[in-house]
Amino acid sequence: MLMPYSPSAEPLTRLADGTVKQISPFTGTEVWTVPGRANRPISHPVAEVRPLEEADRTHSCAFCSARYLETPPEKARLVRREDGGFERLDAVTASALFDTVAEFRRVPNLFEILSFDYWHINHGYEIPDAARERMEAYLAEPAGVEHVERVARTKLAAAGADPDSWDSMNERARRTFLAAFFAGGHDVIIGRRHFTDDAVDTAGLAGSGTLSAAEHRAYTRLSIHAMHSLYEANRWVRYVAVFQNWLRPAGASFDHLHKQLVGIDERGVTSQLELQKVRANPNLYNEMAVDYAAYQGLLVASNEHAVAFAGFGHRYPTLEVYSTSAVAEPWLMSREEVDAVADLVHALHAATGADVPSNEEWHHKPLDVDQPMPWHITLKWRGAAPGGGGGGGGVARCWASRW
Repeated sequence: MLMPYSPSAEPLTRLADGTVKQISPFTGTEVWTVPGRANRPISHPVAEVRPLEEADRTHSCAFCSARYLETPPEKARLVRREDGGFERLDAVTASALFDTVAEFRRVPNLFEILSFDYWHINHGYEIPDAARERMEAYLAEPAGVEHVERVARTKLAAAGADPDSWDSMNERARRTFLAAFFAGGHDVIIGRRHFTDDAVDTAGLAGSGTLSAAEHRAYTRLSIHAMHSLYEANRWVRYVAVFQNWLRPAGASFDHLHKQLVGIDERGVTSQLELQKVRANPNLYNEMAVDYAAYQGLLVASNEHAVAFAGFGHRYPTLEVYSTSAVAEPWLMSREEVDAVADLVHALHAATGADVPSNEEWHHKPLDVDQPMPWHITLKWRGAAPGGGGGGGGVARCWASRW
C-alpha cells in the first residue's frame, strides 16, 4: 500500500553550542556531531616504514602483479594499448597470464560472501553455458589444471579441510568444487600497483587517489562491466553490491587497491525503506540530496554530468557523488556520463589521501524497480570509530561536522 506523502524531518539542525543533529532523509539514521569530537587524527599511516625493495612492488600480497596464480582464474583484465588507452582481454588462459601486464584484473573472490552452493541449493542455479565453456577451455591446458588445483588446495586449507583431500575427489566432485571459480557471484577488481611508482618506502601505498584520471576512469568502467555481467549471468540476482574497503581499519584484507562486487538475492531492509520514500516522493533525491546540499552550502564540486557534496545522516563523515544523468543504470550511461562520476570520485579520493581508511559504496537502481533512483557513490572516512548513543535512543555520534 502506498502511504501518503508526508514531509521528512529537517536533515540538518545546528544548535547554539555548535552541535549538529543530522537525520538521513532516506534511511532515517540519526547522527549527532558534538563540538570537540573532531579533534582527532583521521589518517592511519603505515606503522613500520622501511625502504622499498624492488620485489615489494610486485610480491607484497596475493593481489600483486607477480602473484597472478594465487587468485582464481581471471574473468577479464585491462591492458594498456600503445596509444595510452586500455583494452579489455576476457578469459586469459593460465599459460598467457604473464604475457601482458594487467592494469586492472577481474577475478572471483576466493572466499565468497554468497557461495555458488548458496545459489545452486536455494535457487537451482547452474553454471551458465558461457562459464562452463570458459572452464573447459581453461582446464584444457596443463597450466590451467595446475593453477586451479593450487588455488583449490589453498581454499580447502583455509576452510579447515585437508588440502590433500583434493587428490581423493573424483572428476565430477572436482568440477563441482571449481564451479565457484568460473560461475560465482562475488568478484574482485584489482589494481596493478601495491605502491606508487615513485614510492621510496612502504608508506607509499597506491590508492584510488594516486591513480591517474584515465586509470580511475578505466577502473570504474571495468567495475560497471562486471556489475552488469553478474546481473546477466544469474537471473536470481536482485542487486549487485559494489564497494571498496581501503586499508585494514576500513575492513580491507589487503592494503592493495581493489573493489568487490557481490550479487545478492534481495534488496535489503535499508533499500526497501528508501524505495518506500522514493515511491511517496519521486523527486526525493533532488529535494533532499543534491538541492538540499546546495542550499546548505555543502557542495564540493561538480561537472557536466555529476555533482559532489558533503553527505549527512551517516555514521561516518561522508562525501557523496551523484550522477545527474537521466539514465539510472550505470551500464546504460554514455561514456561521458560514467567518466564524469569517476572523475569526481577520483578527486575526492585524491583530496582525502591514501593514508585515510575509507569505504567507497555504490548505489544504483535495482533491476526490478521502476522508480527514478540515480546512481550515486558515497566515500566514508573510517579514521575514527563513531560513538554510540547508548540505551534505546538510536542516535549515533559522528566526530566530524558537515561544515
